[in-house]
Amino acid sequence: MFLNCHSYYSLRYGTMSVEELVSNGVATGATALALTDINATTGVFDFIKACNGASIKPIVGLEFWEESCKYIGLAKNREGFKELNEILTQRNLKKEPLPDRPMADNVFLIYPFGKEPKNLQENEFIGVRPDQVNKLLQYPNISRCVPLQPVTMAATSDFTFHQVLRSIDNNTLVSKVDKTTLAAPHDTFFPFQRLQQRFSVYPEVFKNAERIIEDCNFEFDFSTPKNKKYYTGSKHSDRQLLESLAKEGIVRRYGKGNLEAMKRVAKEIDVIDKLDFAGYFLITWDIIRYSQSRGFFHVGRGSGANSVVSYCLGITNICPIELNLYFERFLNSSRKTPPDFDIDWSWKDRDDILDYIFKRFDSRCTAFTGTVAKFKYRSTIREVGKALGLPKEELDILSKARATAIDLSDPIVSQVVDIGQRLEGFPNQRSVHSCGVIISEEPLTYYTALDLPPKGFPTVQFDMYIGEDIGFEKFDILSQRGIGHINECVEILKENRGVEIDIHAVDSFKDDPLLNEKLAKGETLGCFYIESPAMRGLLRRLKCDNYPVLVAASSIIRPGVAKSGMMREYIQRHNDPENFEYFHPVFEEQLADTYGIMVYQEDVIKIAEGFAKLDPTDGDILRRAMSGKTRSIKELDAIKGKFFANCKELGYDDNLAQEVYRQIESFAGYSFCKAHSASYAVESYQSLYLKTYYPIEFMVAVINNFGGFYRTEVYVHEAIRAGATVHAPCINTSDYNTKVVGNEIYLGFIHVEGLNEETIKTILLQRQQQDLFLSLDDFMSRANVGLEHLQTLVYTGAFRFTGCSKSELIIQVRMKFVATKPQPLQQLFQSPTRDFTLPELERTPIEDAFDEVEILGFPISIQPFDLLKTNFRGDVFVKDLLKYQGQVVRMLGYLISQKPVPTSRGLMYFGTWIDHQGEYFDTTHFPDNLQRYPFSGGGCYLLRGKVAVDFHFPTIEILQMAKLPYKPDPRYGEEGQSKERKSVNNDINPWIPQRAPYPSKDDRDRSFNNS
Repeated sequence: MFLNCHSYYSLRYGTMSVEELVSNGVATGATALALTDINATTGVFDFIKACNGASIKPIVGLEFWEESCKYIGLAKNREGFKELNEILTQRNLKKEPLPDRPMADNVFLIYPFGKEPKNLQENEFIGVRPDQVNKLLQYPNISRCVPLQPVTMAATSDFTFHQVLRSIDNNTLVSKVDKTTLAAPHDTFFPFQRLQQRFSVYPEVFKNAERIIEDCNFEFDFSTPKNKKYYTGSKHSDRQLLESLAKEGIVRRYGKGNLEAMKRVAKEIDVIDKLDFAGYFLITWDIIRYSQSRGFFHVGRGSGANSVVSYCLGITNICPIELNLYFERFLNSSRKTPPDFDIDWSWKDRDDILDYIFKRFDSRCTAFTGTVAKFKYRSTIREVGKALGLPKEELDILSKARATAIDLSDPIVSQVVDIGQRLEGFPNQRSVHSCGVIISEEPLTYYTALDLPPKGFPTVQFDMYIGEDIGFEKFDILSQRGIGHINECVEILKENRGVEIDIHAVDSFKDDPLLNEKLAKGETLGCFYIESPAMRGLLRRLKCDNYPVLVAASSIIRPGVAKSGMMREYIQRHNDPENFEYFHPVFEEQLADTYGIMVYQEDVIKIAEGFAKLDPTDGDILRRAMSGKTRSIKELDAIKGKFFANCKELGYDDNLAQEVYRQIESFAGYSFCKAHSASYAVESYQSLYLKTYYPIEFMVAVINNFGGFYRTEVYVHEAIRAGATVHAPCINTSDYNTKVVGNEIYLGFIHVEGLNEETIKTILLQRQQQDLFLSLDDFMSRANVGLEHLQTLVYTGAFRFTGCSKSELIIQVRMKFVATKPQPLQQLFQSPTRDFTLPELERTPIEDAFDEVEILGFPISIQPFDLLKTNFRGDVFVKDLLKYQGQVVRMLGYLISQKPVPTSRGLMYFGTWIDHQGEYFDTTHFPDNLQRYPFSGGGCYLLRGKVAVDFHFPTIEILQMAKLPYKPDPRYGEEGQSKERKSVNNDINPWIPQRAPYPSKDDRDRSFNNS
């Protein structure tokens, strides 16, 4: 008789997981349970599975809330569940209040006692709690009543936990939570006999409940796919269209008469058709076709790139035949769940693609996948402590301390820790998946209610794992900045140079000796996926000068391979391929291309099959489980047990079996499938081609897409290395984003600190409507820009076209602002501004550089080294490092990145620097050394260390390090006032912004360390 049960998907209300709810129901002797989470259907399908496993009848429903319970709906069948979902969806998407009395033919509605409408219909009932039975005396509607024992807690002892959840939800103390929003302390699995005894005087009430239970029969088939089944409307016509498109693609990709491609395509289409997956391919092709019609550039990656059909349809751009990628890794008849396509677009184009998808396909059947954010321990401890009234100081200590280090003698602290640990992992809030889109065969309200997160697209209330259990495969519509780099560079070349680039002609890029030379030298800064210090170092260690090695490098850089020790081993074997032994004959047989090392995810399957004789399905489950693509720990444990059982049967030594499994386990979750690595390698070659032949335009594109491993300053430096002259923003030349004219780069106004979008738009609109600005006066009369922004523009150097110094301009600005009175709106003639005789003021390049640092974030007119007090520039430079192997050297470096790496001895760091000659080098900082010589923020450092060369790649193991002081900021006098302020009459009293000196006083006072 439990018709109103809450799981923890009743967010910040329920205290039990779905599984705990069902197991507690079993312990109580329940034969049926109704899951009615508050405004949520997230747990429905896990609930059905749990009930089926426990031989309990599942009833699915919803508890509809607006401040408190309005009514409870129980679905009689699939149509009833859809009706419930549509009621909640209407409220969520249109922000309308819940109807007082919803119209639903396949639903039982239960109203709280005392809140029922008049003239109840056949499917409407009144819920009576056990403590309300006495109110039924002389009650006119007894025949429409049902016993309502809500279940929110496993036992009354959980009431405090429930109170804390409600406190967190309302952001208040436990003592101040509105009692009407709380469950009752006895909202537990009330013993059935006691429940029956309470209602013994009114047997018809129990009969009503029995009727509801009998009539609620929601059944669900988890085994059938739920995606839109047919693109054209039938299985036969889908196959015909897919075959036709694939044949056209064979000619386009391989030319006429390529028997291998035709054979592979025919085989793949048979499998695709058998698994009813043709519609998924065709929908993806439709999206790609639209993308191409808009001139968008995309990258299809992931295991979908194993398919020649995908390649022929233009979904992916790598050839599976060339790379010996096997289709079965993507799709095979033994796979329990079909895969999905991962497709990247530029971040600028993705919204257009999403808009097309939601308009092109039935709006009732299209939605984003949801996610469920969970409570994390540190933040949870703070939330629980706040709810229980602990002061902020104690919360700060508790949230930072390890659970084992907390003194639990204080009962409140002990309670906070206990509840915090229990709450960790509980659902906290629903959100939206970053890229997963579902396109269903039926309206999605057959499966879920829909939310409307800030992204503005309808979103299902379940996550990708539940979606996969149900039978949905999402379309991953992703974005990345690397594609934006490529797109924009191609556009710049077309507009500025009239050069049209076929960026998809990757086969010619792979064979270009100049590109491969740069690849082997790690000259890849700015290029997607191969620009980080770690990746550039790996490319140099491997002397990576071809596409296949780059494909391998894209996977071995991943944490899993490095963790297993196999990245180091791969480098060793690649550099000395004649001097190594295969770990086992199976490794030689299966992994000869990668020197017997598991590099790609599918290598897990190869070794699982070849070494432990697992069948392909088990091997794929093992790979998916280790990749975090399944929620079933039992499933993984079963495969692990089978792995070792088979090894024992095959006569393997236990240590050998353990080591093979360790290698599999240590990297499978973090490596790429080969097709994924190949897709990234293709994009890397595209970026590298543009950087090699059009480096200035490419760097402008990187700067404008604000994406990459490094900050903007580093890409500006790289453009200068390529021969560009970089200018600060100019009122008459610059645009919103950075632009290039020949070899001249003008930084965009977007880089000016403190300049808002409205001001930028005003400047550009005036220029567009009335031509260039002629003078400062002309600008001030045409552009309604405030004093603060105007001064910022002057300090930026945006008025240098006037020929006046910044000092002269800033005084003009301030005097004119004081001298010019506000004009009435209807005044026809403008009052003339007063003229002033200005004092002569000198200004040095150092002052301009400090302005640039303050406003742009970095100097562009001089090197950072030129701001140093010292003239010392180092004893050794990057170009000579290999000559100093094993020796201790002194270098000067400008810090551009630092990466911490945890070790058993503490954090160690890897640093990347630029020397005085503009070349890059890397350093290693061990934990003990860092305690004595820590990083002190950005800037120039004197470095003393030992040169270590690892497979052609030099690094410096730091022994000593000191940040160097900069020259005093000449813009400030002894009193901290700018020179311009001193030059203005005191009676003018202009507004002067607070300009913090750069670098900090500590930096300026730091003495030069010659150690």
